Amino acid sequence: MSDLAWIDGALAAARPQAMAALLRYFRDLDIAEEAFQEASLRALRNWPDKGPPRDPTAWLIFVGRNAALDSVRRKAREAPLPQEVLISDLEDAEADLAERLDGANYRDDVLRLLFICCHPDLPATQQIAMALRIVCGLSVAEIARAFLVGESAMEQRITRAKARVARAGTPFETPGAVERSERLAAVMAMVYLLFNEGYSASGGEAPLRSGLCDEAIRLGRLLLRLFPAEPEVMGLTALMLLQHARVQARYDAEGAIILMEDQDRTRWNGPMIAEGLALIDKAVRHRQPGAYQIQAAIAALHARAPRPADTDWPQIAGLYRALEHHMPSPVVTLNQAVAVSKTEGAEAALALIEPLAERLAAYFHFHGVRGAMLLELGRSAEAREAFDRAISLARTPAEAAHIRQHIDRLQADAAQP
Repeated sequence: MSDLAWIDGALAAARPQAMAALLRYFRDLDIAEEAFQEASLRALRNWPDKGPPRDPTAWLIFVGRNAALDSVRRKAREAPLPQEVLISDLEDAEADLAERLDGANYRDDVLRLLFICCHPDLPATQQIAMALRIVCGLSVAEIARAFLVGESAMEQRITRAKARVARAGTPFETPGAVERSERLAAVMAMVYLLFNEGYSASGGEAPLRSGLCDEAIRLGRLLLRLFPAEPEVMGLTALMLLQHARVQARYDAEGAIILMEDQDRTRWNGPMIAEGLALIDKAVRHRQPGAYQIQAAIAALHARAPRPADTDWPQIAGLYRALEHHMPSPVVTLNQAVAVSKTEGAEAALALIEPLAERLAAYFHFHGVRGAMLLELGRSAEAREAFDRAISLARTPAEAAHIRQHIDRLQADAAQP
């Protein structure tokens, strides 16, 4: 990790709350984004010498607000003055803004921002793209790659989404009960996207980006307060808790990936696991299964196993089949194949994987899993080809290093007489 990598992590972790607060103050997505970017630039200039502030999020909000106000003043000086009668009737808008800032509990703003991104006038793809850009801070290029579209097309999609929200006159306040219920499914998806943005960080980034996971879990708990009897909200929060509980065991000191079966389970977070297990047990009693509950139930089976050998793979394979019914996806089938390999062997797993080749041709994990199955079956040449393809698609050095271990094993086996 570079000397300044901690700043990137701190900015990423603070972004959801800072952006949400700035949006509430300025009521304009573009102004809020520009304010946060300016605050981030000043952080990069000041924090290396002075160290991080006691509350980085509050610092970014305060600096971003001041930068945006300076910009508003400059534009106001350049604009022609309105008629005097209109000026005399204006209240002190800047003082009102400062009062809102000083009296605000900015830590409760992110959920409001997610409900805004999930405006029903927006198509689902625009909702997700806008949330990834504004809440998670992904670049347009990163979002375009995730949607498999061109960068200019994605830029237009996000711009249209912002414009539509502005035209709709969306109130930047906590939505009422009806609006919350209508947008709940989309908001849950956004929370899980936020969680995955932190969870997918690797190696030296992982401890820094884990702040996004903490924020997503906090939002899940807030949703539970709004919808205390909704089993899917319980399932989502349980899923995030059970996954995040393993964060300290997922990478070694050099940043290399440690597979779950090789992790030191004493480093898993016991209280977090207990909270997640209690939530999923409560959700299951409602007998209204959904995708988040099923995924949480799978994570719970892993968490309950004291050793890898104690994992209930037959039940996990069955849960993946149920998940495929609720949420058909080639990635779900790929995960199911891993469970099947534990119960029925690599041949049966490979039979599930091969039909996915076209749809997952650009997916790193498909080639990694396929290579592992081929290697187990002794088909070394095909395994090497799959691993080479996986390395070419690796998103992080940790992913590439993990596949390199398999290739090294192949080469060592080939060198033996």
